[in-house]
Amino acid sequence: MICRRVVNLAAALALALSAGACSLQHLAVDKAGDALASNGAVVARDDDPDFVRAAAPFSLKLMESLLAQDPAQPGLLLATASGFTQYSYAFVQLEADRLGDQDNQAAGELRERARRLYLRARNYGLQGLDNVHPQFTERLRRDAQAAAGGLRATDVPLLYWTAVAWAAAISQAKDDPDLVGDLPLVDVLAARAATLDPDYGAGALQGFLISYEMAREARPTVARAHFDRAIALSQGHRAAPYVALAESVCVAQRARAEYLKVLDQALAIDADRYPDFRLENLIEQRRARWLRDRVDELFLETP
Repeated sequence: MICRRVVNLAAALALALSAGACSLQHLAVDKAGDALASNGAVVARDDDPDFVRAAAPFSLKLMESLLAQDPAQPGLLLATASGFTQYSYAFVQLEADRLGDQDNQAAGELRERARRLYLRARNYGLQGLDNVHPQFTERLRRDAQAAAGGLRATDVPLLYWTAVAWAAAISQAKDDPDLVGDLPLVDVLAARAATLDPDYGAGALQGFLISYEMAREARPTVARAHFDRAIALSQGHRAAPYVALAESVCVAQRARAEYLKVLDQALAIDADRYPDFRLENLIEQRRARWLRDRVDELFLETP
């Protein structure tokens, strides 16, 4: 009897230690996840885009490793979705655009890579929404309006990054009919985000809608309204809305003078004066300079 009690006690202790180890591991993952999730503000203030470009893959892979241990970590899912979206845009898609006609094959390979990274970001965003709203992705594909109707203002950050990543993936894969067929779902997500929190991200959502409106239905009046709101919300401190207006609306409307004007406004922003947007502005200003150099290509003069 005593031996049996000793064995049972040892088994109980082993089980307790095992449970303790799992709890400690879970706690460590949570702490590391929280730290990485809150790291976005530090990165946003960085003044060296090339340094961030080199460091980002390690951070993103680390976040993925932590999510493998705890797939329901909300802050980490948001950080991973936003991180992959921003990395793909800043360091893959823009490079593909710059290569353009110089090297079609290399540009095509980069666009395919950008598409895959955007889809990875989208999947993390959907995973986060699934955790809060069980089977959200399945319900979205079955009845998008009903599924989106269940989202709340607290879901807007995940909703925003999911919609942005999904729309960007579609823009890089127009020859993929299945992916392009998802566009109505993005419409629903973007509209729901705009309904729940139109001012989200100090104009980030409004800035996204500038280009999205032009790509979706070519509605310059609506796009310009989003531009005005984005500038008001950001107090003119962000270059992104100016670049979006130039690239989407001004080119479509053949407004060469305005194109140059708004790009110059983007370039005139002192990135160091607004540290919360420093990295974003430096990246967008790179694009603004590239777009300015292409003015004669984009606005061909009539003989």
